[in-house]
Amino acid sequence: MDVDTATLAVQISGKHAVPELVIYCYLLVLIFLIDQKRYDEAKACSSASIARLKNMNRRTVDVLASRLYFYYSYSYELTDSLAEIRGNLLALHRMATLRRDELGQETLLNLLLRNYLHYNLYDQAEKLRSKAPRFEAHSNQQFCRYLFYLGKIRTIQLEYTDAKESLLQAARKAPVAARGFRIQCNKWAIIVRLLLGEIPERTVFMQKGMKKALTPYFELTNAVRIGDLELFRSVAEKFSSTFSLDRTHNLIVRLRHNVIRTGLRNISISYSQISLADVASKLRLNSENPVADAESIVAKAIRDGAIDAAIDHANGWMVSKETGDVYSTNEPQSAFNTRIDFCLNMHNEAVKALRFPPNSHKEKESAEKRRERQQQEQELAKHIAEEDDDDF
Repeated sequence: MDVDTATLAVQISGKHAVPELVIYCYLLVLIFLIDQKRYDEAKACSSASIARLKNMNRRTVDVLASRLYFYYSYSYELTDSLAEIRGNLLALHRMATLRRDELGQETLLNLLLRNYLHYNLYDQAEKLRSKAPRFEAHSNQQFCRYLFYLGKIRTIQLEYTDAKESLLQAARKAPVAARGFRIQCNKWAIIVRLLLGEIPERTVFMQKGMKKALTPYFELTNAVRIGDLELFRSVAEKFSSTFSLDRTHNLIVRLRHNVIRTGLRNISISYSQISLADVASKLRLNSENPVADAESIVAKAIRDGAIDAAIDHANGWMVSKETGDVYSTNEPQSAFNTRIDFCLNMHNEAVKALRFPPNSHKEKESAEKRRERQQQEQELAKHIAEEDDDDF
């Protein structure tokens, strides 16, 4: 009887175990298996924990569930089988939305974006991101990841301005301890700024703990700044493995046009007249007909407004127009006028906001009415008191 009672007690306690405790135990075991590099067992454990979690609809489990979702995806990523769980992640995201689990929605949305970007499915990632419900961020870490994935999507879609803003914001908001994440954000931000025609400051590459990781991008930036196409090719070949690992190789191919344009701008400033053959040699265009390529490049740069020059097709020259003194024109005056107008408008708006608070006239009227009412009540009370005295 004693043995039967003990067995029954164990069964009852196991049957009515606290759900939070069960999920926490799953989480500990899963982290232990991943640390021990037993990835197949970690996949089995994570799948069992997710199956158990689907039957729990408790808000007290949401925080543990979000961590479990992350390690569930991470265990499959370590075995290069992320595609297998894409359908499960979509189902979990739908379930979290129906249960109003906002932290779970944040985590699962980032995991789905990571899943799509892992296989270069940028269009599907953008469709999911645009259709997914948005709300105020509950986790700073998840918000940083979302900004990073958004920046990568915008970069591939040629929306460099929005991509730059998202990537820089992700790098600023990321915790100091997340050095690897901040390095990735800075790598993509550097490429995007170069594609925009900007040159990142030297301090970006000299940040503490990032100098070694950002060295390939520093040399690449130097080649773009100088406009040396041969140096750009050598840097791209030298660090091709690093760029492929960072998945920025396709973006660096786009930078070739920026390098040529920078070199052409330097040539236009240095020479008032130069032959197209010399332009091709200075740009180091390695093609079958470099003169024709140089002519088309110069014509496109003139049309885009990158250089102020003209082409003499008869003699095969590029003739740069003289740059006049900009201070002898009205451009500085108009620029200062625009800035002064902006400052004055901002000052006037600030003064108005301070001088006239909202609903101030209503408060003033209500105070006056209150005083009139009190005065009328006092006069009425005094009149009644006088009538009582007369009757007495």
